[in-house]
Parts: sequence; C-alpha cells; structure tokens
Amino acid sequence: MWITPGIGRAQANCKVRTECSQGNHGMLPLKGGLYACEDANVWKKVFDIYQDVIKAKGKKQKKLQALDEWYQKELPASVRSRTDKYLTHDELVKLMEWKLTRGKFRPRLQQMVTSNPRETVETCTKKAFQLLPDVGAAITELSQLKAIGPATASAVLTAGCPEMTAFMADEALQSIPGLTPIQYTLKHYLLYLDKINSCCSKLNKAGAGVEWTPHLVELCLWAWVMAEKLCPELLETLVSGAVEGGLDNCVDKRPAKKIRTK
Repeated sequence: MWITPGIGRAQANCKVRTECSQGNHGMLPLKGGLYACEDANVWKKVFDIYQDVIKAKGKKQKKLQALDEWYQKELPASVRSRTDKYLTHDELVKLMEWKLTRGKFRPRLQQMVTSNPRETVETCTKKAFQLLPDVGAAITELSQLKAIGPATASAVLTAGCPEMTAFMADEALQSIPGLTPIQYTLKHYLLYLDKINSCCSKLNKAGAGVEWTPHLVELCLWAWVMAEKLCPELLETLVSGAVEGGLDNCVDKRPAKKIRTK
C-alpha cells in the first residue's frame, strides 16, 4: 500500500550547505544507521521527510519532483488498472528517465531503452508480472530487454508490486551491512531484497500505524542517506525527537568526532 510521502512531515527548509561534506556537525546518529533501528516510529519519521529530501535533490535536477510523483503514484495506478499488469514502451522510457534523474545519469541507457520494440516491452513486462512471486524469474525475463539490468527491472516490478519488491537504489544498498561493494547482479539483488523483507517483518511487528512494504523500507533508507548529504538539519530534528521520545535504544549518543580543517 502506497502512502504519500510527506504527510505530517516536519516543516523544515532543506538547504544544501557547504559544510555537509565535512560531517554532520553534532547530529546524534542512529546506531549502525537507519537499517539497524527496529523502532517503527523512527522509520515513520524518516518516511515523513521523503518529499523534503526529493525537493532538496530537485534543486539541481529540476525534473525530479515531477518524475518522482509520476513513478510513486501515477505509474502504479496505471499498471494496476490493467487486467494484466504491464508497462507500455513510453512508460518504460519514462521510468528510465526517473531512475537516471534520481541516481547516476547515464545517457547511453536512455538511448538504448528507447530502442526496444513497443510490442516486446508490453509482452515482456506482462510475462514478468505473471512470474511473480518468483522475483528471480521475473527479473531474468525483464533483463531480456535492452538496457534493463536487475536495478531497472526492480523498478519495473516495484511500480506494480511494491508489496513484493523494492527498487535496487544505490543509497539503500549502501546503507545495509554486508551489501558493499555493490554488484548489479540478480544474486546481489535477491540478497538485498531478503534483508529488506527481514526489516519489513520487524517493523510490521512493531506497528506505528503503517503497513510496511519492501518499497516503503527502501524509500526510507534512500531518504536517510540523501538527507545526510543534502539536508542534515532534518535528521538533527528527527533524531533529537527520537531521544526526547524515549527511543534511546536507536540513538548513538557518543560525541561526534571533531573534523580537522586545513
């Protein structure tokens, strides 16, 4: 179930600050990062700042906000409205644009994905959705399309089945222990999804009024990592609130290391 990011989020103004690259200046970090935190309330707070982080990143990538709105809301609605789930050629091309705008831009991939025949895109994506819940088989099917590897294939599947899959975002991968260096292989994706599902199970047992899916967990991990880079003041407010709320088990209260300046 998709929940619109940003509902009830802190009203903070994300500003990209030059000191971001030098550290988090006194911020109380979560022990082991967000992935290690089992308190669903902390995760919910991170989810609530997702739109703020998108806006911060969108200052340079002007199309990002509109593309992300399309991927998170409009595309899933379109895919699920069909008797058999599938993506059209135009949707696959736009999905690639979203992926490259949100992450690392590789113009060659955008050109290659456009070269896929329209009928082949619909046939291949339809078969992939029919292969679920066998995620490995579904990704293998999608990988027959030009420019589609496990990461982009995961974005396709997540658009239609966020309760089964999660997008293979670099930032989410980097935040999970044992998954670096990143390998863009099916085996590595399945390891990632297994850890995401494990996290989902823990969070759903904890509650917080949210039905946690692999996609929601992935969005939170991405938001946390990107907020550290772009708008750490949001995390300062969030983590400070966690301490005040009695969530000390998630927070590392050791003094931050001093950063030497030349």
